[in-house]
Amino acid sequence: MSQVHGVIVLARNGDRHEYYQNPNNYAGGFTETTPLGEVQSHQLGNILRSEYFSKDSSSSILGMNTDLVDTHQVHVLVKAGGEGTVVFDSAIATLQGLFPPNPSNKMTLANDTTVIAPLGGYQYVPVETVEPSNDRSLESWTDCPAFERHIEAFHNSEEFKKKAEDAKPFLKAVKDYVFGRPTTLENIWNIYDFVNSELEHNQSYAYRLPPTYKEQAQGFVNFHENGLFHDKELGRIGNIAGRTILSPILRSLERIAFNGDPLQFLLIESTYQPFISLMHMAELVNGHPELEGVPDYGSALAIELRRGAPPAHRDFLRFKFKNGTSGFETLHAFGHHGDIPLTEFIYRTENYAIGSNREWENACNSQYTPFGILGKSAANVQSIGTGVIAFFFLLGLLIFSKLVRRHRANKAEGRLRLPGQEYTQVPTVDGKDRPIGRLV
Repeated sequence: MSQVHGVIVLARNGDRHEYYQNPNNYAGGFTETTPLGEVQSHQLGNILRSEYFSKDSSSSILGMNTDLVDTHQVHVLVKAGGEGTVVFDSAIATLQGLFPPNPSNKMTLANDTTVIAPLGGYQYVPVETVEPSNDRSLESWTDCPAFERHIEAFHNSEEFKKKAEDAKPFLKAVKDYVFGRPTTLENIWNIYDFVNSELEHNQSYAYRLPPTYKEQAQGFVNFHENGLFHDKELGRIGNIAGRTILSPILRSLERIAFNGDPLQFLLIESTYQPFISLMHMAELVNGHPELEGVPDYGSALAIELRRGAPPAHRDFLRFKFKNGTSGFETLHAFGHHGDIPLTEFIYRTENYAIGSNREWENACNSQYTPFGILGKSAANVQSIGTGVIAFFFLLGLLIFSKLVRRHRANKAEGRLRLPGQEYTQVPTVDGKDRPIGRLV
């Protein structure tokens, strides 16, 4: 019987208002979370607590402090770009479910006064927000020229053109329900997101929208996002979302398994894009075509690190996926029919993980430079450009200096030549020649 020694959870944010994404580069607009979204994330936290922090669960984490949070055992990463405000709110709601208020969260002061934390012992769990401006691990597809070319190539592919023909009847029919938004397959994300949001939040819209329109939009958006956020080859740009998030996942697995590190639970709160990439990269969708596409709000992918029975004590990974309100379902990675050895998973994926901004820049073929750090090619270009500018600046100073010295010398000798004049030399009483100017 294997024991769970640590868990990494990738969670999608909860419900929010409409969110626009530019269909050409996936730059995002503004959105806000909803009370429904906070409830969904809180419910996810409750489920994760029952699954991994309850002593009665077969998946409880060995040695985990489950009543009061131990911040050495728990780490939280939160995506701050794009839908960042919604993701942050979702992370806080998830943590409220994971670590609910506990009256034991108290202290006794020197004067024997007992103080309980607010809200009946509310637990404040530190979170680390991950900004795309300095860390690309949780949002790697924006400001990425190679990904923009990938979008263009996908939209020009025969597969896409065929699907666009199939989508024409639906796109024509839905036009009256999206209020001026372009009804093209390229823009299907924004069509789907608007329909889904209004259907959830707007009663008059829900009364008017014909049956199956949401399901049709869901089918086409799954095709579209699945085509953009995965590639058949692990190291290609379509997997950029999965390749960057692999880095904190692999680092955390190594910390839990090899280093005697206290870390046992990592929560990564993010958006839907990494789910698509990771599910394909690890071949978790094989045999589960229904999982190809956009996961529902409040979804979670749990990666359990399990230690086998003695004498081998080998470490294995078990993948579980929960789509929205459904329960966890065990999936198998890379064609295994059970848990995959940790060492095999690392061996299969580590060469494709992107672990630094410089590696991200190289993958994106981008001159975008977080922290002002330049890639090798960009640094060379800047160095050459700086050298050329300095050369011409010094040359200009040298020429200007010579002209000034000549001007002063001519003025001192009385031989200042004005523009448009010719000069002749005439003898003077002291025997020296002096110039006489003649206008021409």
